[in-house]
Amino acid sequence: MKSIKRDLVIIGGGPAGLAAAVAAKEFGCPDVLLIERDRILGGILNQCIHDGFGLHRFEESLTGPEYAQRYIDEFNRLGVDAMMGTIVLSLDRERNLLVSSRKGFTKIEAGAIVLSMGCRERTAGAIQIPGTRPSGIYTAGAAQNFINLQNIMVGKQVVILGSGDIGMIMARRMTLEGAKVESVFEILPYAGGLARNIQQCLNDYDIPLHLSTSVIELHGKSRLSGVTVANMDENFLPLPGSERHIPCDTLLLSVGLIPENELSHRAHVTMAPATGGAGVDDIFMTSVPGIFSCGNVLHVHDLVDHVSEEAALAGQFAAQFLEGGIPSPDSHINIVPKQGVRYTLPQHVSGLRDFTLSLRVTEPLKDRAVWVRDGDRKVARKKMVRLHPAEMIRVKIKGEKLQNTRTLEVSVE
Repeated sequence: MKSIKRDLVIIGGGPAGLAAAVAAKEFGCPDVLLIERDRILGGILNQCIHDGFGLHRFEESLTGPEYAQRYIDEFNRLGVDAMMGTIVLSLDRERNLLVSSRKGFTKIEAGAIVLSMGCRERTAGAIQIPGTRPSGIYTAGAAQNFINLQNIMVGKQVVILGSGDIGMIMARRMTLEGAKVESVFEILPYAGGLARNIQQCLNDYDIPLHLSTSVIELHGKSRLSGVTVANMDENFLPLPGSERHIPCDTLLLSVGLIPENELSHRAHVTMAPATGGAGVDDIFMTSVPGIFSCGNVLHVHDLVDHVSEEAALAGQFAAQFLEGGIPSPDSHINIVPKQGVRYTLPQHVSGLRDFTLSLRVTEPLKDRAVWVRDGDRKVARKKMVRLHPAEMIRVKIKGEKLQNTRTLEVSVE
């Protein structure tokens, strides 16, 4: 087995990995290696042929492949190394990796690592829908891959469970391909995706969205023939008498995303249950020195522009770490989510620099403010007209305001 040493290794060649690699190289790191299991770079963006990407990063509306290509071009211009078609089998706390490709196994000793493996979709098994197990049931992302990359139509009469962004985008896509989308059903009392997708993907195509409603049974033998749906109470249990049968040959699932953190667990990185990703500080470093995390493997984003911004910082900080240019703080300032806040990121900071606090609220709210406090002292406040769990909120925090601070509490009031 071959053994090599590399300064910075980035795992994952999607939008996060590409941005981290480009930023690290531009910062001056001479030895950057990106490992990607697919045969092409770009990750999930390659199958996202709709536009709407890049409005923040490039100030224009791009398709997913166009957005990815901007970074791929820069990646190639900078001459960053890539191992394509390569799977990382293991990672330990000493930053040793074992990878597998058609050329065999390779052991890599890394000076620093950026985790950017992205996320995966929840499946029918994960939500345990009763009934038969016929064909015709796909995650929304799998259907998107079949249609956009493989030119395979997955069905003609469609029901979509879950109102995540991918589900709503696929409602529009299926309609444009000639399918009949019966309805989108959402178990929560509010939609799970961005407001613009509700308008552009559902309302503009007269596709109904039913809230507090879910699929409670699947029907069909070899192929799905229909589903039973019902209204849900506040405990997410079916309301008796509300059941109804919806004929369909296809069910698309848009029921949540899970960060791909198997390698993080193997490296014994401390995880954050609220996000499903690693716990990180203000330089995106995990509990294991020299291992950084960014993008959807850290926490699920709603905009790829924010993924790129976050990953670029992670790449830059990883390069600084290799140079010994990041002083270790005497202690960390913990960030604690309070009233109305589901999670915050980072989970703790050094207090030595400015940083952007990302957070999600627990429920839709209007005309509220996000407060960041050190006890009774206001550190930051952001007034907002509309707050929604699907839309990540970002608050800029000045490092100069964190002197002698031990804990920051974040609330919505």
